[in-house]
Amino acid sequence: MKLQVLTSSPLFKLTIFATLALTLTLTQANHTILPGSLSDHRVLLLSLSWCAAVSLAAYLATRPRPVLLLDYSCHLPDPDRRCSLEVCEYFGLRSRRFSKTSEDFMRAIYSKSGLGDETYGPPLVFQPDYEAKHACAVQEAREGLFASVEAVLAKAAVDASRITHLVVACSMYSPAPSLASVVVGRFGLSEDVKCYNLSGMGCSAGTLSVDLASRMLRSGVGYVLIVVTESLSLNWYFGDDRHMLVTNCIFRVGTAAAIVTNDPAARPRAKMELIRTLRTHHGSDDAFYNAAIQKEDEHGSVGVSLTQDLVRVAGLALKKHISTLAPRVLPVSELLRYVYNVVKSYAAGDKKTEHVPDFTTAFEHMCIHAGGKAVIGAVGRIMKFSAEVVEPARMCLHRFGNTSSSLVFYELAYFEAKGRIKEGDRVWMLAFGTGFKACSVVWRALKDSWMDADNPWIGCIHRYPVKL
Repeated sequence: MKLQVLTSSPLFKLTIFATLALTLTLTQANHTILPGSLSDHRVLLLSLSWCAAVSLAAYLATRPRPVLLLDYSCHLPDPDRRCSLEVCEYFGLRSRRFSKTSEDFMRAIYSKSGLGDETYGPPLVFQPDYEAKHACAVQEAREGLFASVEAVLAKAAVDASRITHLVVACSMYSPAPSLASVVVGRFGLSEDVKCYNLSGMGCSAGTLSVDLASRMLRSGVGYVLIVVTESLSLNWYFGDDRHMLVTNCIFRVGTAAAIVTNDPAARPRAKMELIRTLRTHHGSDDAFYNAAIQKEDEHGSVGVSLTQDLVRVAGLALKKHISTLAPRVLPVSELLRYVYNVVKSYAAGDKKTEHVPDFTTAFEHMCIHAGGKAVIGAVGRIMKFSAEVVEPARMCLHRFGNTSSSLVFYELAYFEAKGRIKEGDRVWMLAFGTGFKACSVVWRALKDSWMDADNPWIGCIHRYPVKL
């Protein structure tokens, strides 16, 4: 870290330039670089050698160290928190907060959502008075945070005192003290740990947190604990706006924790190496900004509105995102094939056919945003993915529902439970978020995958994939 500070200082740069200037002066004075014997130009050779040595040291000191995914853990709630269609209907009827029309609408949405009967609901659904209380949100947050963090610290064999940075993301619940402070207090993180508490980032917060962690690690060797969750207890919508009622049908409880580091000593234990991240934001366009937004309905009830324009906006955001990502990840052969097909179509007068590069040439596995059945379908159509490629996303939605920011880690767990990831394989995580944002994270596996004892799929993976 001291070397990196040194190489970025004005004094260091001045020294480099002065030495280079001296070298050039000596070269000019001799009219040629190496005439005669080498012994005649010792000063020149020493200057050149010194410049080369310092330049090499500067490069080695300032180049970023590889960022590694040491391990991760996904929270599996207790069986008594399962939120089947029957439980949802019972909750709606007993709460007496919904009209008959709204009940019928949610029942229809649920039946078409792609969710199964083993997703998990918040404590609110199981409270006798069905009132959204702050205590329910606290309980929901702590259950997920504590379980996932405890598991990942144990799996990674990292003492809590070694955590140098903490990133906690929860879009819809931001208490005081923050959730980051809750984690610090519960696990005894060091007094100099750097904490970041993210809110309002939507389903992209998981991938976004990985990008943020990689940037933090540029300042020196460290360990970043990432915790991504969502809170439904204070965000269950009790009005009659159909755009807001959809969130009751598809969002479910889920939390994931991960540890990333650039410590070279941790490489033998790490699962993956970070290859690339990309974040794009399209919020300057009102249609993108308003596609998924928290607001009040006409009666003053607060909820998250998922408009009918959401799927179209997600598709446009994806196209813009991959246009930036493609040149950075696709092999040259695939880029040339894509250009050839586009030129060929235009030459034939066909300007309607949309050509998409084959991203399976860049990635062996893809954790596609499982925000909903329609979104998965849109991504599949735009990217021209086969049923096998979108299978993990559909199965994750069926088993756990939309768990927001943590969903890409539940998908990664699906690949590991199936034993599909092999050493050297590349894994693409793609997530969308309110705003409207798109975020990609690309990993390379450092070893073959296996199913850990805390894998959330461990009790049901033999039943998947299921027919939907």
